[in-house]
Amino acid sequence: MNTKYCTLLIVSAIASFQSVVLAQAKGLRPLPERVNVQTDSARLDQIINGKWVAVGIKRPYAIMLDSTLMFDGKPSFRFELKGNDNTLSGYKEGDTKGRAELSYCYATAADFAGQPRDAYGKAQRMKTVYHHGKGIAPQGSSRDYTFSVYVPAELSPDATTIFAQWHGMPDRRLVQTPEGEAKMLSVEDFLALEDKMIFNKNVGHEKVEGKDKKGNATYKAGKATGWLVEQGGYPPLAFTFSNGYFYIKANSDRKWLTDKDDRCSANPATAKVMQPVKSEYKASTIAYKMPFGDFPKNTWVTFNVHIDWTKYGGQKETILKSGMLDVKMTYSKNGKTVAEKIVNSEPILIGRNDDDGYYFKFGIYRVGNSTIPVQYNLAGYSEK
Repeated sequence: MNTKYCTLLIVSAIASFQSVVLAQAKGLRPLPERVNVQTDSARLDQIINGKWVAVGIKRPYAIMLDSTLMFDGKPSFRFELKGNDNTLSGYKEGDTKGRAELSYCYATAADFAGQPRDAYGKAQRMKTVYHHGKGIAPQGSSRDYTFSVYVPAELSPDATTIFAQWHGMPDRRLVQTPEGEAKMLSVEDFLALEDKMIFNKNVGHEKVEGKDKKGNATYKAGKATGWLVEQGGYPPLAFTFSNGYFYIKANSDRKWLTDKDDRCSANPATAKVMQPVKSEYKASTIAYKMPFGDFPKNTWVTFNVHIDWTKYGGQKETILKSGMLDVKMTYSKNGKTVAEKIVNSEPILIGRNDDDGYYFKFGIYRVGNSTIPVQYNLAGYSEK
């Protein structure tokens, strides 16, 4: 191995170790384990507080237990992304985004007990391991969610970050043929299709074989084949700081196989509250917004959220039952408790036309090509 490269590795390891020691001395405990919930089950030692797994960038400071800022007598979760921590490609070509989150939905080996021996391997290939796990709210169901955020006064008003979001659960067996027909494949038929091509995000490409320096077979993506797979889209519900606002955005997509080119998304700077922006199949609604400067800082802000998820008609691409959203925001100001109903049981389109439902994540999801540093704490999650 190259001596210079070895030296860089050693220096990096020493710096990482020093940062961990320093953090622990300050009452912060890094949570270094990460789980790709789509393709991996969680080991017991990767499960945090019995109900979370961490996803995103693996920096010692990115996700930490913070005993210096307690919530209900327990350490809170501290999240941070620095300027150079965007490691994901954004929605637009050339854009980047960064992630450091905790996912409430994941599967363990126990969730595959009693299934055929190849069930887990197939789920890995289809990126549906988490569909077998906990933390899923079925489409059309009703749920109550509670969580709290502590935003320091130092957070830049120009920050662009989703701090809480509910995600859909797309099934990649739902495909579109080169002739434009959408259909749901069996597990075996999808895996046979995947043997023949490489999918980059939702687009299928020819599988071009090559050789590495040792003569082993390698594969890369060639020309697009015309095949598409379901990959999902915008989160059905997100709590966000962006464009100088705190806002809550609800999205709906009744199309069976998501059209990734349809970027229907309400702009908080221009969209009016509870007036959806619509395309043929999608609706995007700013359910609430306030100027970022008015959002309570240096205090715990608790959100109580009730959702009636919209019920969709599958292949018929219809809406069988609309949804509803109710949000209460509670915090302390000048020693007094302030409780505001910021979304008052509003009828709303909210969800996706997936067979499965939705799951919760919170942390930092920095989007829009932003590299502005972000740091805040979250705690107190429950759902029922």
